Amino acid sequence: MMTLKYPLIVTVVALIVVGMLFFSFAPMLVEQRQNTVRPGIPTPISQRTASLHETLFVADLHADPLLWARDLLDRNQYGHVDVPRLIEANVALQAFTVATQVPLERNLTSTPSRHFDLITPLAVAQRWPLSSWWSVKERALFQAEKLRQAARQSNGKFVLIRTRGELMTYLNSRGNDREMVAGFLGLEGAHALEGELNNIDELYGAGFRMLGLAHHFDNKVGGSSTGEAKGGLTEFGREVIRRIEELGMIIDLAHASPALIEDVTGIARHPVVASHTGVRGTCDNPRNLSDENVRDIAQTGGVIGIGFWPTAVCGVNVQAIVRAIRYTSDLAGVEHVALGSDFDGAVQTPFDVTGIARVTEALIVSRFSEKEIRKIMGENVLRVLKEVFGT
Repeated sequence: MMTLKYPLIVTVVALIVVGMLFFSFAPMLVEQRQNTVRPGIPTPISQRTASLHETLFVADLHADPLLWARDLLDRNQYGHVDVPRLIEANVALQAFTVATQVPLERNLTSTPSRHFDLITPLAVAQRWPLSSWWSVKERALFQAEKLRQAARQSNGKFVLIRTRGELMTYLNSRGNDREMVAGFLGLEGAHALEGELNNIDELYGAGFRMLGLAHHFDNKVGGSSTGEAKGGLTEFGREVIRRIEELGMIIDLAHASPALIEDVTGIARHPVVASHTGVRGTCDNPRNLSDENVRDIAQTGGVIGIGFWPTAVCGVNVQAIVRAIRYTSDLAGVEHVALGSDFDGAVQTPFDVTGIARVTEALIVSRFSEKEIRKIMGENVLRVLKEVFGT
C-alpha cells in the first residue's frame, strides 16, 4: 500500500494544478475567441470628424462585458468595452446589458425553449456564486453587483445611473470633466424573472432600468423572433409591462417576435426601444425588424439601436452599419435611431469601442447633418431616458 502513496499525491496535485489553470485561463481564452474585431488596419478619421466627435454626447444601448471575467476599470487588450476605452472613445453613456441564458444551438428560425445553456459552464469556469449556477435571476443579480462594485471603486470615473436626478447630476458633472462615463443596467430576456412578478422589483432594486422581454427563445412574457411559437404578449406579460412602466423602466423589444412587438407597442404608455438590432430593409432575416416593427416602435417615441455585427447589418464594416441607420432614419425619422453595438456579445465587430468615431465619420460621408448626427450618436437615447426614468 505504501508504494501507492506518492503516485496518488502526484495525481492529486496534478489535478489541482490542471483545475487551477482551467479556472484561470479558460474563460479568457473563450472570450478572446468570441468577442473579436475584424482583422485589418483601421483607416484614420479626419480632423473634421475628430473635432465633431469630441463635442458629441455618445450613447450605446447594448454591450455585454459583465458576462466575462474582465475588470471593467482596467484597459484590456481583448474584448470590446471597458471604462478606460469608453472614456477614450468619448462615450458618455453605456447600457451594460445582462444575458443569463444562451442556447447551444442558436439559429434564426426556431430555438427550443428546452436547451443546453452555455452560460452555466461559463458561470462555473468563472467561479460565479453557486446560486447562479442554477438560477437565472441570481445570474442577473450577480452581474449587476459587478457593475455596482466597478462604480464604487472607480474614484468617480464611472457613474451608475438609476434615476432622472442621477442622470442630470452626471450631465452637469461631465460638462466640467470629460474624463468620466456613465452606465445603466439592462436585462436581456424576461425569463430571468423566473415567472414571478415580484422579481421585477428585486431586479429594479439591484439597479436594472431596462428590461428586455425576449432573448433567443420564448418565455412566459411572450415570443422571441427566433423562438418556437413566436407568440404575442401573454396575460403575465401584460402584468409585467404594467409594473415596468410603473417603476420607470425602459421596455426593450430586441429579440421580440413581431406579434410581441405589435402587442407591446399597442399598449405602451412610454417610449420603448429595440436596444440592438438590424432592419430587414438592409439585412433580411427573422432576427431583424420589419418596416412595420420600426414604425410601431417609433410611434411610441422610442428608438431603434442599430447593431454592429453581421447578422444585424449583413456586413462587418462601418458602411453596413450606416446603411442600416440611413434606412431606418428615412423610414421612421432620425429622432428614432440610435447605436446598439452588441459589443462583447460573442460577436465580431468592425472595431472595439475606441473606433466608434468611425461611425461619426461615416455619417458625415453619408450626408447626415451635424444636428442629425448628434441625435443618432446619443441625444435620442438621452431623450428616452429623461422621459422614462423615475425621479
